[in-house]
Amino acid sequence: MKMSSQEFLNWSSKSLTLLGMSGAGKTTLSSKLPKEKWFHYSGDYRIGTKYLDEPILDNIKQQAMEVPFLKELLLSDSIYIRNNVTVENLAPISSFLSKLGNPDLGGLTLDEFKRRQALHYHAEVAAMLDVGNFIHKAEDIYGYKNFINDAGGSVCELDNQAVLDHLAEQTLILYIKTSPEQEKMIINRAKSSPKPLYYRESFLDKKLAEFMQQNHYSETSSIPPDEFVTWIFPELFRSRLPRYQAIADQYGYTLDANDVAQVSNEEDFIQLIAAALEQQTT
Repeated sequence: MKMSSQEFLNWSSKSLTLLGMSGAGKTTLSSKLPKEKWFHYSGDYRIGTKYLDEPILDNIKQQAMEVPFLKELLLSDSIYIRNNVTVENLAPISSFLSKLGNPDLGGLTLDEFKRRQALHYHAEVAAMLDVGNFIHKAEDIYGYKNFINDAGGSVCELDNQAVLDHLAEQTLILYIKTSPEQEKMIINRAKSSPKPLYYRESFLDKKLAEFMQQNHYSETSSIPPDEFVTWIFPELFRSRLPRYQAIADQYGYTLDANDVAQVSNEEDFIQLIAAALEQQTT
């Protein structure tokens, strides 16, 4: 939605969506808002606890069944397994997405990798379309007047008009734009600790072909998983920046990540948004 700075300040029940790469400061910013006044909706948490819960558990059980001791206990219903996704710990989602490459090094075949990517896509779409319902539930059931949607870094990859229309109708969309220095830091961190990610299939196909040609791999089963993730992340990062900006330009507003980092409380946050709206509203 679009609004003036004064309209935002007068908005009694504020509903916001934060967009940006992991590391831009979305979750940190959300944590600085009073928990008794703001309902914190994490898209990734919703994905892991609702829409990918069963596939995550199936994957864990499949791994456990390869251990005879655990297999016997599972088959006799002597133990049970559950995932423990939290806003701060999204490891079960990452482990499910996994990485493409050599199975002996923990990688997935291309078919299996794409199957899981597709599941994540549909889960993220569903989680974002749940935002409106959760805004009402947060107020009607729990008494929260304000709502913040900490969207996953891959929302800009969805190419789903229904999601953008829904978020723009229900929330004020704010893109946290990183500086070149911050971008370099995020890329270096990703290289030192490669993590599974979601990719648009067309992007994955194009970049995978480039990677295999450059590194002389004839089949994906030969690729070291971490090598591919490390190589593709800067490409993914650069491809996402204009996508975030296009969403902000059409549906919302842009916040500077350096300014966001200076926010220490709710009042700072409100004034930062108001200033951005004042500057960017035409």
